[in-house]
Amino acid sequence: MRILAVDTATKSCSVAITEEKTVLEELTTDNGQTHSRHLLEMVHTIMQTTGLSMSSIDGFAVTRGPGSFTGLRIGISTIKGFALAVNKPVVGISSLEALAQQSAPETERVCAIIDARKGEVYAAFYKFTPEGLKPESDEMVLPPDELLMDISKACIFVGSGAVLYRDVIAEKLRGHARFAPQAQQIIRASTVALLGHQRFENGKVDEIAQLVPHYIRKSDAELNFGKKQ
Repeated sequence: MRILAVDTATKSCSVAITEEKTVLEELTTDNGQTHSRHLLEMVHTIMQTTGLSMSSIDGFAVTRGPGSFTGLRIGISTIKGFALAVNKPVVGISSLEALAQQSAPETERVCAIIDARKGEVYAAFYKFTPEGLKPESDEMVLPPDELLMDISKACIFVGSGAVLYRDVIAEKLRGHARFAPQAQQIIRASTVALLGHQRFENGKVDEIAQLVPHYIRKSDAELNFGKKQ
């Protein structure tokens, strides 16, 4: 199965095409610019490089969040447009699950963390098993100190939140804290494609109309609107 995958959940932006489990092409940028400025150009570039047409793609995968409100909307609306145009299926992938998948399989737990700003992080715990990566918690948004309160065993931290709060994590957990290599700290579209391939194999396809960003918390606009009621 040939999959076009996109990630725009954080400051980085990544696009990849895979065939089965082989990466045909991947582009990733982390320049902090808004994704609307370069996402379509990145897609166009990898389509040209691989010599493929959009109609030759069998399915699409995109990170659904949590993450940047604006970034998620850009990525999801772009992929939905492609999927509708060529009438192909689409799957939404958790950005936290993608980060956890990228960390090397270990016996320790994995904590995927994305900076949520305002002194908070999006986070979830995972564990590698013989059957693959399994969640050990719900996805949540909370201050880093609260996230670390109940950790008493070795844990691998991965994601922008792990980079931002590395010193806090290391001080709080001391010998229990381990960190994924820098190259694994940003989401790769090839990982999104791999997880998407698993979903397609299991028949877990999303309805295009129902694929929407998973924010976890309300946007500033929603909070401000609520205050006016």
